[in-house]
Amino acid sequence: MSLHTEGEIVLVRHGETEWSRTGRHTGRTDRPLTERGREQARRLAPLLPAGDFALVLSSPLQRARQTAELAGLGQRLQIEPDLAEWDYGGFEGLTSDEIEAQVPGWSLFSDGCPGGESPEQVGERVDRVLARLRPVLHVEPPRAAVFAHGHVLRVLAARWIGLPPAGGRLLLLDTSTLSVLGHYRGAPALKRWNAPVEGLSQ
Repeated sequence: MSLHTEGEIVLVRHGETEWSRTGRHTGRTDRPLTERGREQARRLAPLLPAGDFALVLSSPLQRARQTAELAGLGQRLQIEPDLAEWDYGGFEGLTSDEIEAQVPGWSLFSDGCPGGESPEQVGERVDRVLARLRPVLHVEPPRAAVFAHGHVLRVLAARWIGLPPAGGRLLLLDTSTLSVLGHYRGAPALKRWNAPVEGLSQ
C-alpha cells in the first residue's frame, strides 16, 4: 500500500479496548488499549513514517494517543480536543442492544444521546477539524494523520465528502483500521476505507 499521493488525510481508528471488544459505547470514558490493541498499534509503524506527514493530530483520549505513540508518531503528535469521541451521555458504557431495549428504534446518527451530543454538535466539531486540516494539503508533504474514534471519524469522513453528519451511518468503521481521505478530479473522495491494520503492508 502506498500513502504517497498528494492531498491525503490518513485516518486511524485506535486499537482494541476492553469496551470496544465487548461492544460498549465508549465516549468520554478513558479506557486504555488492551495488549492486542497495543500490538495492532505497533503494526502501524512501518505504514506511517513520521516524515510523510505535515501534521499529526490525535484525540485527547488515551486509546487514541497510545495508538499514535505506538505507531511511532508520538514526537509529532498534537492533541485536538475536537477529535474526542461522541459524548454518549446517558448511553455511555451501554451496548446497542441495551440501548434498543430502552429506546426502540434509536439511531445515534439521527437521534443523538440524552445528556450527550447531537449529530449536529459532532458535525460542528469535525468541521473545525477539517478547517484545520485542509491547509496542510497544500504544503510539503501534503498529507496529515488523524488518530481518533469510530463515530467521530465516521462523521468526519461524511463531512469530507459533503454529506450531513447523519451520513456517518453509511460508513462502518472497525477498531484498528486505516482509512484515507483524498480527491477525485479535485473533489473530496474516499480513497480507502476501513482497512484492517493486520491486512495492510507497506
